[in-house]
Amino acid sequence: MAEIKLKADTGRTLGTGPSKRLRVEGKVPGVVYGLDSAPVPVTVEWRPLREVLTTEAGLNVLIDLDVDGDVSLCMVKELQRHPIRGDVMHLDFLRVDRDAAIVVDVPIVLTGEAEAVERENGTVDHVLFALAVSAKPADIPNEITVDISAMDMGDHIRVSDLSLPSGVSTDLDPEELVVTTVHAIVEEPEETEGEEGEGGEGDSGAGDAEAAEGDGEG
Repeated sequence: MAEIKLKADTGRTLGTGPSKRLRVEGKVPGVVYGLDSAPVPVTVEWRPLREVLTTEAGLNVLIDLDVDGDVSLCMVKELQRHPIRGDVMHLDFLRVDRDAAIVVDVPIVLTGEAEAVERENGTVDHVLFALAVSAKPADIPNEITVDISAMDMGDHIRVSDLSLPSGVSTDLDPEELVVTTVHAIVEEPEETEGEEGEGGEGDSGAGDAEAAEGDGEG
């Protein structure tokens, strides 16, 4: 996995007010920690940070973080966004060891078309969307692909069926479902109340008229 360089500055003032002012200036407050080192409050520019976060690796991107000239390999451990605007409000950088395995979530992506399932009026149900894997930073895959083109009705794909790259493992239950197949539910159209009501009212009206005529004749 390629590494991307990002510069961070130290010396920011802590607190809600100073953090708001930083965001107005196009900067994002954060903290760097890990590898038995003390946490360091930092500030990064939003534009280069956006480029870092929009690669194929997503949040698992490897970052050569330059903190006032001290460069260390990091990953984004946690990212907080504004609930409405989606702006990045704060993020945590985790220092990682190139030679030590870490646990991260990797997205599971389905490929192919399950034509046999479609012919049986079924659908493919994607159950597990991310897999927690253990790997050295350079071995972390961007995604795990699952080919569903050979699936038929009644087939399942479990964690044990996944093909993981060399150096990548998972502790998740091998029987955990990743993909399954289900029959599509076809809802029958219901009769509207108007249709029933019109018929009922018509019959009732005719009966009343006949009864009225009978009373008149007598």
